[in-house]
Parts: sequence; C-alpha cells; structure tokens
Amino acid sequence: MRAGYKKRQEIRPGVPGKEEMMKIRIPAGKVLALSLLTCAAAGLLSGCGGKGYADGTYEGRSEIFVEEEINGNGYGIVRFTVEKHKITDCTFTTYEEDGTEKDENYGQDGGTEYYNKAQKAVAACAEYAKQFAADGNTDGIDSISGATINCEAFKEAVKNAEKQ
Repeated sequence: MRAGYKKRQEIRPGVPGKEEMMKIRIPAGKVLALSLLTCAAAGLLSGCGGKGYADGTYEGRSEIFVEEEINGNGYGIVRFTVEKHKITDCTFTTYEEDGTEKDENYGQDGGTEYYNKAQKAVAACAEYAKQFAADGNTDGIDSISGATINCEAFKEAVKNAEKQ
C-alpha cells in the first residue's frame, strides 16, 4: 500500500469491504421479487411521456372562441394517429367562425402588422402538434407569445379527442 493511503475499513468503520460484500447471499425468492419490481418500474417509466393511447386515429375540436375585442375568433381541430401506442402523426388546424381555414392567407386583410401576428399564430399550431407528438401529452406545452388562444384551443381539442 502506498504511503498516505488507509484501508477502506479504516476510513469508514463498520462498512463491509469488497470481500465481505461478495459473501452476502440473497434468497432466491427475494431475487425474483426484486427482479419483478425492477421490470414493473421500468415499464411504468417507459410510458411516462404519454397517456398510453390505443392504436388508431383521433380527432377533437375545441369550442369556438369569440371575443369582440380580439381578432382571431374561431376554433381548432386536432388529428393524431397512434401506432404501437405511440403518436406517429399530429396536426392542428385553426378555423374562423365560418369554417374558413386559417392558412397562409389568414390576416392579409388587416395590414402588414396584423398579418405577421396572424401568421405567427398559424405557425404555432404546427409547433404545438409537434410537441404533443414528441411527448404524448399536453402538460409540457407552453403557449407561444402571440398564440396563447391557439394553445388553449389545442389543449381543449386534444382533451376532446381523448374522449373517443
């Protein structure tokens, strides 16, 4: 042993050394129980990102948002596909009250500033869908500045789709 070093047991009395640890025997029944608990815990943790959807296609719609002082009234529809209990595709589209899709032309009649804001909200829809597809739940989705109403509509639409 090199100078200045002490044996492990001298540093921490009462703690078994390597040789003593190798002598510990665990009854076979406890090993099996411990193995089963470990597997069960791993199974639960692997599903933490989602809600365990059954395979299929889901669709949900939010309520119509109407606020006289705010432009952007309307509703949203979410569609997502689940394969092997994992979300493989998700889209979220918003519509005006009359059913007109809010697309790349949405907001053009309100001037440049309004159009830019409107398009930011439209773009946020794809981001919300992307986050949901990755995580499998809406809990971690934060609203994007300028698209808070769309975020709430998205979460509501997913909740309604889950009722299927």
